[in-house]
Amino acid sequence: MNQVVFLVDVDNTLLDNDHIQADIKAYLERQYGAACRDRYWAILEDLFGKLGYRDYLGALQRYRIEHPQDMHPLSMSSFLVDYPFANRLYPGSLDVLERLRQWGPTILLTDGDVVFQPRKVERSGLSEAVNSQVLIYIHKELALDDIESRYPALHYVLVDDKPRILAAVKDVWGARVTTVLPRQGQYAHDAKALASIAPPDVTVDRIGDLLDCDLGRLLTVAPQLEAVRR
Repeated sequence: MNQVVFLVDVDNTLLDNDHIQADIKAYLERQYGAACRDRYWAILEDLFGKLGYRDYLGALQRYRIEHPQDMHPLSMSSFLVDYPFANRLYPGSLDVLERLRQWGPTILLTDGDVVFQPRKVERSGLSEAVNSQVLIYIHKELALDDIESRYPALHYVLVDDKPRILAAVKDVWGARVTTVLPRQGQYAHDAKALASIAPPDVTVDRIGDLLDCDLGRLLTVAPQLEAVRR
């Protein structure tokens, strides 16, 4: 049983996923035209609505089924799997992971498919930064029992750019979790979503700001741990 375990999201938390999406759109338009870009993205968004995560390779396969004579998907797959993800890390991301690891086990907790998401985590250098402690689910907020069984702790600190995820985990774990929102990416700035759910325990403008937070601030809702530390 650990005193505290840190669970850190990947997309738009440590890695600028909005920038990655913009790069994919620009590549599609530049190489294959706006029509191809728009159709691929429509398929991607349709899958997102059904799966809850963006299945880039699955969307590419569906596009190929619609256009069986089109050879473009073959080169597009290379662009996706060979994308330089390390260039899209937010400033301070690796330093934050190093700091958190000094305080307790630090695990990457993300949603995604079984090919592209692990590739992203590996090629970005994030997997190495946490000694390969990576959990990838379809819906991580529904996998809390599995997370607890793998990394039991008195308290958890969850860092995620999605207010919806933070609120869902808070509803289940209550005072056992400190929720931290880096205001990065499209979801963290969704005013409608922010207004409809409980606010996170801690909010920072960017992930690198956590370097200025001491452990006490991240455990402000964990009185049982404060007693242990004293």
